[in-house]
Formats: sequence, structure tokens, C-alpha cells
Amino acid sequence: MTALIERLGLSALHRLDPEAAHGLAIRALRMGLAPAPGPVTTPRLATSVAGLQLANPVGLAAGFDKNATAIAPLSRAGFGFIEVGAATPLPQPGNSKPRLFRLTEDRAAINRFGFNNEGMDAIVARLAQRGTGIPVGLNLGANKTSTDRAADFARVMETARDHVDFATVNVSSPNTEKLRDLQGKAALAGLLEGVMDVRGATPVFLKIAPDLSEDEIADVADVAQDAGVAAIITTNTTLDRTGLQSTHRDQAGGLSGAPLFAKSTRVLARISTLTDIPLIGVGGIGSAEDAFAKICAGASAVQLYTALVFGGMSLVSDIANGLDTLLAQNGFESVADAVGSKREDWL
Repeated sequence: MTALIERLGLSALHRLDPEAAHGLAIRALRMGLAPAPGPVTTPRLATSVAGLQLANPVGLAAGFDKNATAIAPLSRAGFGFIEVGAATPLPQPGNSKPRLFRLTEDRAAINRFGFNNEGMDAIVARLAQRGTGIPVGLNLGANKTSTDRAADFARVMETARDHVDFATVNVSSPNTEKLRDLQGKAALAGLLEGVMDVRGATPVFLKIAPDLSEDEIADVADVAQDAGVAAIITTNTTLDRTGLQSTHRDQAGGLSGAPLFAKSTRVLARISTLTDIPLIGVGGIGSAEDAFAKICAGASAVQLYTALVFGGMSLVSDIANGLDTLLAQNGFESVADAVGSKREDWL
């Protein structure tokens, strides 16, 4: 019955404007109208990444709960960890609407939100009140009108550091003009230095784009290593539109979902040959098999978001339980045992 209700709910939401539907989904979560199995775990699924103890390696990617208004229900949805935000120093409305497009035929989405959020003070106040539970991280962003974007990241880090389990430097969104320029070696090194100086004891993650060249991937690995980054999230959305079927395929913005899977996994595998920093695989995960493939390509944990648009929140526990089965079937006693075991398939 629960599965039927979820399918009916998804069908109704898909008749609405995608951004309005997302807002309703957040409200439904806060009202308790979503699966709440608690963190799914087994001895095989329990793992650690960057010092964080995870019930399972399946996380929620940033962007779903931009303003940290649904931390409690999301923490009960089956995830091993969640990431909220992105948060910028000042509130900002983001880009003009429409700015989210559902590509149903491709099991994908395109967004050009532009870091719309209520600002770090409101978001961190909610994080400060969340209580105990699964690890929660904050995605750090810069204001579109900022004259010093590197300083923006440090400001959000300093404000949030005592209220999060990790923080992610997000220089890979394609929807804030020139933000991806901060992935250059010198700019990224300076930005990370500023964030690391004020992080306190909080682990800092770095989120990179899937559209980097071989040389750029190598530069990112070098800078992340030198800076002492605790994990690298690979990857954010792509500007690539190869092979899309949907009528919305040419909309501007970042593409997420199933078409991103192979591209992001290749970047993941490549960077795993260049650094020992733990990697978190993101991009196109919609099944336990996808999550398992990311882990075997080099990821210590994974995150998803777009697949929830099409599969609902019950997908989280389905993926975690399915991952446990796949690990067992392939002879792995833990997530860590499987990490990088099939990296060569993606190189």
C-alpha cells in the first residue's frame, strides 16, 4: 500500500511545474508523508569516510534541501549521511524562473537555480538545532554579486563549522557565472587555504565538475592533496548534452541524472588513480547496481538526488539494501573491501 501511495504521489507531482513539485515534496517530508525506516544498516554496509561513521554509504546530494528545512525527516529516510545547501553568505533569489526542467525520457533534470537560498545565518541556525543523528554536511557557495568569492566560502565555513559534520567547497556549479573558474590550480589552492584556515575541526570536502580535462583532473588532485581536503565529491552536474531525447535537452544549466552516470564514473576512476583522498561518487545513481559500480570504480561512498524525482524516497532503502546484497554476492565483507576493485573497467 505504501508503494502504491508513493507512486500515486509521484504521478501527481509530475503533472506540476518541477520547482513547485519539489517544494511540495519538501512539505510532504516535513509532514511525515514519506518512508522513514531510519538509517538502513548491516555490518557489511556500515563504513567510515573521512572520519565520519556511516550506517551505510548512500548519501543525499546537496541541492535537495537547500535551506536545511527537512533535516529530521531526511535523516530517517534510510540515508547514511545527508548534505544540505548550498549556503551563501547573503540570501539570494537565484536565477529567474523557470530554472528546473524534468527530462523524463532521459531520467534526468536540468537546473540553473544559481544558488538560490535563504543565506547562511538562517541555514546555520537550523543546523544548530538539529540534534543528534546521521552525519549532516553543508555545501558552501558564493554570492553571485560577490567581489571576493573565495572569501565568501570562508565566511560560510566559519559560520557553520561548529554545527556540521562536514562542509563541501562547491566550485563546480555551472549556474553561477565564472564560478567554475575557481577550479584552476592557483585559484583553487587559494580558496581552499582560506577555508581550511577557519574550518576548526570540520572535515572539508571538495566538489568538482565532470567536464574537466585530464590535466585539470590532475591539477585538482594535486591541490586537494596539498590542501588537506578530507574527501572529493565526483561530480557535480554537466554541460554535456550528448544523446538526450527530451524536448528540454537544450535548456541552459547543469544536467543531472542517468545520462551523467558514465561520464562522472570515468572522472571518479581517473582521480582515484591520482590520490588516496576518499572519493564520494555522484552522478546518475538510480539503483543498487549503480551505487555498487561507483564504489567498485573507486568511491568510498555515494550520493544521489535526481533519481528521487523518478523513484521516490523509498528508493533510498532499496539502494542500500540492494547494495548489501550485491556486496555479499561478490564476496565483499565490507564496503571498503569493494572500493576500487573494478577501477580498470572505467579507465
